[in-house]
Amino acid sequence: MKNEPNKAAQSAQSLERIRLDALTLLQGRQELEIAHRGEIYRLRMTRNGKLILTK
Repeated sequence: MKNEPNKAAQSAQSLERIRLDALTLLQGRQELEIAHRGEIYRLRMTRNGKLILTK
């Protein structure tokens, strides 16, 4: 039963939301690539400051 507190802590941690600022992610660029499960996605900021995520 020693592992139960660890499991509870891991479960609580996996439910936590993480908020990242888009400008921090982009680091002054208009676009970045995100690798996810063997696929590449593009996150792009438009001239109007909107974000578009495409595969």
